[in-house]
Amino acid sequence: MDGAGAENHYAIARKLGQKEYSRSISKGMTGYLPSLEGILKNIEIIYEIDLGVVEIPLKKIVGTYTNARSRSFAVNFMPLLTPRTEFASKWTALCEAHLKEGIRDPIKVYEYLNWFYVVEGNKRVSVLKYFDGWSFQGRVMRLVPKRDETDDNISIYYEFLDFYKKTRINAIWFTRRNSFNKLMGYLENFEPGRDLTGFDKYKYFTNSIYLPFRKIYLELGGQELPITTGDAFLEYITIYGMPKEIDEDKVRARLSSLLIELDQMTGNKPVDIQTVPMETGEGLISTLTAFVKPKKELKVAFVYAKDAKTSSWTYAQEMGRIHVSKVFGDLISTSYVDNVPEAPEAYETLKRLAKEGNDVVFVTSPAFINATLKAAMAFPETKFLNCSETHSYKHVNTYYGRIYEPRFLAGIAAGVVTKTNLLGYVGTMPVPGVINGINSFALGARMVNPDARVRTVFLDRWDDADEAKAASESLISQGCDVIAHHDTLSDRSVTSEYGVYAVVTGENGTIHEHIAAPVWNWGIFYEKMLHNIMKSSRRSHGPGQKVVNFWWGMDSGIVDFFYSRRLVPPETQKLLDFMIKMISNGLYHPFTGPIYSQDGTLMVKKGEVATREQIINMDWFVDIVE
Repeated sequence: MDGAGAENHYAIARKLGQKEYSRSISKGMTGYLPSLEGILKNIEIIYEIDLGVVEIPLKKIVGTYTNARSRSFAVNFMPLLTPRTEFASKWTALCEAHLKEGIRDPIKVYEYLNWFYVVEGNKRVSVLKYFDGWSFQGRVMRLVPKRDETDDNISIYYEFLDFYKKTRINAIWFTRRNSFNKLMGYLENFEPGRDLTGFDKYKYFTNSIYLPFRKIYLELGGQELPITTGDAFLEYITIYGMPKEIDEDKVRARLSSLLIELDQMTGNKPVDIQTVPMETGEGLISTLTAFVKPKKELKVAFVYAKDAKTSSWTYAQEMGRIHVSKVFGDLISTSYVDNVPEAPEAYETLKRLAKEGNDVVFVTSPAFINATLKAAMAFPETKFLNCSETHSYKHVNTYYGRIYEPRFLAGIAAGVVTKTNLLGYVGTMPVPGVINGINSFALGARMVNPDARVRTVFLDRWDDADEAKAASESLISQGCDVIAHHDTLSDRSVTSEYGVYAVVTGENGTIHEHIAAPVWNWGIFYEKMLHNIMKSSRRSHGPGQKVVNFWWGMDSGIVDFFYSRRLVPPETQKLLDFMIKMISNGLYHPFTGPIYSQDGTLMVKKGEVATREQIINMDWFVDIVE
């Protein structure tokens, strides 16, 4: 390569720089390479650490250290200065050296938030980026900012520091908290597909798993999404598991479908939330996932995590299945699989149901959502619906009931009946669907009893009658005289503890007097859904596919409320009957402000109502919950 050839490369690189500079200016940005000096003006650095010589992905080198150097380059590190300058001559000489023998001398950089800023070697980086190099060695000085839990980037960076200490991987970044911790969990159990004796498994993972995935992801257009490749990779392994090696054809096929979901999850795309049942007909389901209207009876399967004898949740779902079997008669055939592990292995059950020719599969636990999505993408001719309220997918429709509405009413009954003003609540798992039920219950109690307090115990499991009983006894020993259970009305042969009950001391010991019970009527939902599915037309998945989730309340009958007219005072009965009508008609909402959290923060302003997003993502407790 002669000097003229290198000068030609400089001319091309400069045009790329000028184009990027103009594009940045048109968007109101500076156009020049970022400088770390400017970035750190208002940042408190608590310590520096010399990492030594590190292999740095060139895509992670995003700026220079000083403002003065930044003016020589556009944002993409391409040169801006004219050819008749000392800068251009040095760039051209480096270009020649790179093409003849390769650039070898390490650069010197600062690392801040896992991005790298050049102290010495800006032109070397520019040349290497021009030739699409992947990585280069640099002596790295890490700058660590003061921890700030209110800043997502800094919080994620501190997670990265722990991750890097164990793996020495710096090629991956995430946009959501706890992602590095999740990936570390996968890597700790990672078993490569070949013998790695004497080889670092983390290097193998980076070079043989992550980078090939990245190549395929970008080839399919992943760079158009507002997420990192790391975000996409974590979603991929959450659904499909960590691969031992990369099968390019398999990954490419899976990503083609998954990109549709990633676009939905990250692009703030609109979701049609059906909060009330629509009239039967084409309108409800015709925009949902692909479905072929069968010429024979509709074959429907239900998937349960537990069984109807030991789980009130499964019992309620099974009552729904029996209901539709009776309503539709020989128009449909139903079956169920129970005691399915709430783990990735659930996919094998869903795959079998699809291969057995089921037209519709209702998957009745939120824990199955990843397995359901995987199955829906693999078997588009089967309609999969998952019972959860916090996900929005194009291949899977989700459904849930606003159970917090009857829980609010149960709180009213409990607030009136209590003598100690201390109510107990046995929760299952500290997830949003349980937390919003506890908060709604507490708000109902406070409406009629300003002195009421709610003390909560979590079981950290879904259905466990022995643990639930022990939790109830613990709350009673603390002075709670009314106990609420998150699990609602179930098979009475299973447990006598359901709904809300008062603790009464009788001649033969403690008696549970049942006051109220929020209940699920899944048969109503399944009946309406199947009726509309049988009338639906075929629609395919795709970027324009509409996302529809179902979130019905007391107005639909999917959730209901019963109370004891013997134990609830007559005046309170009038209030409950009135509030049932108000909530069912949409005239009152349990989460009407002002509502304060435990630390006194105003979460919902006076006169306003909590949004659906606030409710389904609720991770805080109201101020009367202990």
